[in-house]
Amino acid sequence: MSVVVRFAPSPTGFLHIGGARTALFNWLYARHSRGLFRLRIEDTDRARSTEAATRAILEGLSWLGLDWDGEVVHQFARAPRHAEVARELLARGRAYPCYCTPAELAERREKARAEGRASGYDRRCRERDPRTAPAEVPPVIRLKAPESGETVIEDLVQGTVRVGNEQLDDMVLLRADGTPVYMLSVVVDDHDMGISHVIRGDDHLTNAFRQTQLYRAMDWETPQFAHIPLIHGPDGAKLSKRHGALGVEAYREMGYLPEALDNYLLRLGWAHGDDEIISRAQAIEWFDIKNVGRSAARFDFAKLDSLNAHYLRQCDNRHLVELLRPFLEKLLGRAPDMEGEALLARGMDGLKQRAKTLKELAASAALYVRPRPLALEAKAAALLDRAARLRLARLGERLERAPAWSQAALESEVRALAEAEGLKLGQLAQPLRAALTGSTVSPGIFEVMEVLGRAEVLGRIKDIA
Repeated sequence: MSVVVRFAPSPTGFLHIGGARTALFNWLYARHSRGLFRLRIEDTDRARSTEAATRAILEGLSWLGLDWDGEVVHQFARAPRHAEVARELLARGRAYPCYCTPAELAERREKARAEGRASGYDRRCRERDPRTAPAEVPPVIRLKAPESGETVIEDLVQGTVRVGNEQLDDMVLLRADGTPVYMLSVVVDDHDMGISHVIRGDDHLTNAFRQTQLYRAMDWETPQFAHIPLIHGPDGAKLSKRHGALGVEAYREMGYLPEALDNYLLRLGWAHGDDEIISRAQAIEWFDIKNVGRSAARFDFAKLDSLNAHYLRQCDNRHLVELLRPFLEKLLGRAPDMEGEALLARGMDGLKQRAKTLKELAASAALYVRPRPLALEAKAAALLDRAARLRLARLGERLERAPAWSQAALESEVRALAEAEGLKLGQLAQPLRAALTGSTVSPGIFEVMEVLGRAEVLGRIKDIA
C-alpha cells in the first residue's frame, strides 16, 4: 500500500509545538516510506479562521523544513462535496432527516442527566415516517449508526481500542442550513485525498470511532490510525505557555535553529536506542510510527537548549552571521555592514562555543559591531578610572609597536606591561575588557583583540584614554 499522510491544522491560531511535532512525524513517515505528505487547512470554522494564521502555519512548516506534496487543500472550499456525501448516505438509507429542534434536544439532555441516563441523541427520528414531519422545521441529516456491537480500531500506537456502539449516538452530518459538520468533512477529505494513515494527537482518538463508522457507511476503506500521546510540561501537567506551548515562530524569535527543534521534537515520544543527536537523513532512514511510545512526552527547555547549542557549534560561520542579522538589528537598531559581518565571521569560532541560542549569540557577538565610541555598562565604566585610562594609553602605545598580532603575542604584551607597573594581570586586563567591549563579560580578551584587529583595538583604547 502506498503511504499518503496529511497534516491538517485549523487556522485559528499559531502553529503550536504539539502541532509541529505531529507534522514532523507525518512528514518523516512519508519520506521514510517514499510516500506523500499532504497539507490540508481545516478552515471550516469561518468565525475563527484567519489568513494570518494560515500564513503562520505555512511559514512555520517551511522554516522547519517540512515541505508538502501537491497543492494545499482548503477544507471550506470542498463543502459542496461534503454535503454531496451526506445526501448520498441519505439516498442509500444510511442516514436520515431529524426534525428535533435545538430546544427539544436540550430539554431531553437535561432530563437524561437528571435520571442518570446517557445524554446522547435518543434516535427518535430514526424510523420516523417523513409524512409526519413538521413542514416548518428544516431537518438536520444524521448518520444511521450501528446500535449494537462494537467499533474496533487497530491503532498503530495505542494498540487495539474499542467502544460499545450503544455509547455512540447518531451524529449529525449536515446542519439544518445544509452546511456539513467537521466530522463529515474530515472523512470525505481523507478519502478523496487517498490518505492511507491518519497520524495525529490522541485527543482525536474518540473521533476515530465515529469516523470509522462513517467510512463503513460509505463502504470506503478505513485508513490506519496512529494516535500520538500529547506533550506535557516537565511537571507532568498539560502543556501550557509557561512550559513551552508557544507558536513555532516564538521559538524562531528566541533563537532556536530549525534543525535543533526538529531533532528535539523527534525525540519527544520516539526513540532510536540511546541516540540523541539525529540528523535529518538518519531520521528519515530510522523513523517508523510503530516506534512511538504510548506515554505522554515531557517538554524540557534545558534539553532543547543543549541540542540547540550543539547545532550552533556545528553551523557554518558565514551562515551563522546571516542568521544573526535580524537579532543584531533588533539589538543595535541597525544591521551590521560588510566590514562588521567579516569581523563577526572571524570571531564566530570563539563565540559559538559559549551560546545556547542565536539570541544569546547575538548578545555576545554585538561587541564586534557596536558603534564607537562604545556605550559603557555601569560596571565597566567603574573600572575605567583615571589611573586605568592612563595605563591603557600606555598599553596602546605598546600595542602600536607590537611585532605580531596573535592571542599569544597580545597576552605577552599585556603581561609585560602589567609586570612593569607592578600589577596583577587582571588589574590591567579587566579595564582593557571594559574599554574594548563596553562590558565586564566577554569572550577571552586576547581572542577579542585578535579578532578586532590592531586598528580597531587602538581606536577603542583611544576613545576612552
